[in-house]
Amino acid sequence: MNDQDRSALSELLRLIRLEQLEANLFRGASRDIGTPRVFGGQVLAQAVLAASRTVENRLVHSLHAYFLLPGNPDAPIVYNVEHNRDGRSFSSRRVLAIQHGRPIFNLAASFQVEEQGLEHQFEMPDVPPPEDLDSDPEVAAEKLQIAPDMLRRWCDRFGPFEFRTVDGDPMNLSGPSKPYRRLWFRLVGSPGDDQQIHRALLAYVSDFHLFGTAMLPHGISWFNERLMVASLDHAMWFHHDVRVDEWLLYDCDSPITSGGRGLARGLIFDSAGRLVASTAQEGVVRLRPETPSQKTEIIQ
Repeated sequence: MNDQDRSALSELLRLIRLEQLEANLFRGASRDIGTPRVFGGQVLAQAVLAASRTVENRLVHSLHAYFLLPGNPDAPIVYNVEHNRDGRSFSSRRVLAIQHGRPIFNLAASFQVEEQGLEHQFEMPDVPPPEDLDSDPEVAAEKLQIAPDMLRRWCDRFGPFEFRTVDGDPMNLSGPSKPYRRLWFRLVGSPGDDQQIHRALLAYVSDFHLFGTAMLPHGISWFNERLMVASLDHAMWFHHDVRVDEWLLYDCDSPITSGGRGLARGLIFDSAGRLVASTAQEGVVRLRPETPSQKTEIIQ
């Protein structure tokens, strides 16, 4: 790991750490990623860790979250954890994220003691291993030159994660395609052995590339100035222990876009083929009306 990767990893781990203000009250920092809102994966990871710190000897196995307002990346976020239930096998927590006295996000999470039972799973897709793929290329310089400042800085948001896409470059669409995307990813560097941290980091990175699958059938590029996208919710289920510093395959699809919204789903496998987590997300996806100048450019 080079110095740049080490610095990016340290920044990410500092970002998701929380300051405990009271027994069930925590405060987290924000990172400016070049957009007017906080990155959804950041709030997910911090909320998961806030809830986890109120539970003993149990790990999060599912979460359901709603993004209520765009968070301010220049201000900290306060997480208020509510104890809903502590049973013999399961614990339930509700987390409210607050900025400037207003709720911006809420999360319901369930925790379970380790337990054995019936097992089955979908098979991992037959894809090339990450060692046979190149790391995703950086966005071409000529595209970055014409992109808004916000997007130029957003392209640097991946930090210490490495991605290797099976189905082509996700940032450079050549036209409409089927609503499927498969990619390998891993954290470059070790965050330690704490499974709570690994699951929080998996929640963080699960917000990358997932919803973009909903735009593939329409051939819409992230560089389209008319595009407006915002996450509405995020659900996640953890099936096994996971290490984010080892290669994981993200198998994503989008069954529908309709009514100004799109739905995307994902299955996350480890390199041994074990299904370790599942995700689902719905978001707003709209194209703003064309301006006369944009129509002229398209005609030419």
